[in-house]
Amino acid sequence: MRNNKVIVGITQGDINGVGYEVILKTFASLEMLEFCIPVVYGSPKVAAYHGKSLEVETNFSIINSIEEASDNTLSILNCIDTDVRVEFSTQDKEAGAAALKSLECAVEDYKNGLIDVLVTAPINKHVIQSENFNFPGHTEYLEDRLGDGHKSLMILLKDDFRVAVATGHLPLREVPLALTKELIERKINIFNQSLINDFGIAKPRIAVLGLNPHAGDDGLLGNEEIEIIKPAIQQMNEDGLFCYGPFSADGFFGSNDFTKFDGILAMYHDQGLIPFKVLAMEDGVNFTAGLPVVRTSPAHGTAYSIAGKGIASESSFRQAIYTAIDVFRYRKEQERLSANPLGRLYFNKKDDSDKLVLDKEDDHDDF
Repeated sequence: MRNNKVIVGITQGDINGVGYEVILKTFASLEMLEFCIPVVYGSPKVAAYHGKSLEVETNFSIINSIEEASDNTLSILNCIDTDVRVEFSTQDKEAGAAALKSLECAVEDYKNGLIDVLVTAPINKHVIQSENFNFPGHTEYLEDRLGDGHKSLMILLKDDFRVAVATGHLPLREVPLALTKELIERKINIFNQSLINDFGIAKPRIAVLGLNPHAGDDGLLGNEEIEIIKPAIQQMNEDGLFCYGPFSADGFFGSNDFTKFDGILAMYHDQGLIPFKVLAMEDGVNFTAGLPVVRTSPAHGTAYSIAGKGIASESSFRQAIYTAIDVFRYRKEQERLSANPLGRLYFNKKDDSDKLVLDKEDDHDDF
């Protein structure tokens, strides 16, 4: 931190998508500079091109090292050596290489303690692949580079609506093979700890979805719920966590029962992210839980279909900035309180009293 402001490292993402558009629109508002020092790792030339093409008038300073970043301005740290060209809505390997270079520079500065949090603009997962990036996405890359042995969990969130996925970026046919009792227990534990350590929820309530339609219908439509998911939930409850399910995903979201929980664990990517994005896409945030680094991103992708048109909403990216700062400050407060056991005890009494407090004995299988 500098002058009580969080230093936010921002990666430029794919330059042919909407990344720079949402970045520049976010920091066109001067109030965003009141509580953070934003630094974009990328190309000032590309940033200027986006601003001119999209008629977004956002002032920024050009710097060559993070130490040059100053208060009350958006800084573009020049870390792209090549004269990469912008071709809106185009999948291009040079754009992928530039996105990776931006990410690598930001990660290196984080390792050296020069930035506090990381906010990533969307990448194209196909064109970024190389010898140095052989991962399904940001989450897995950051777990490898910054995890220090910790396992990550992707959480999509908006306010108190938080959805995590057990299997992440996997082809659908591989999901049943990947699901194990141990995997689900590990993901629930990461989720539970993040809800406590990152969001200040003293006793998180976690809903777990089934894999099959109607959560397997007592084995009629699949046995994963009986053999894997229910035993994992039972073990978590025996360990003192508050877990419920497995729920049938359609009825669970359709009935608004999701509002009763602090977190929802889906079994696979689309099962959790489709309902989340239908309900909360505009302001949704992708948060990487479980790692020492605080990393967020907007809930949307490169949005090639509207790139270069000037109509992309910056709302999700702005919320990603807010979330990263909030989690960072909360973690720092927890560190401070850990030195004072009585203060920590008082602090951890926080709870979501506006939500229904569920009894673990309640029957929630009627979906």
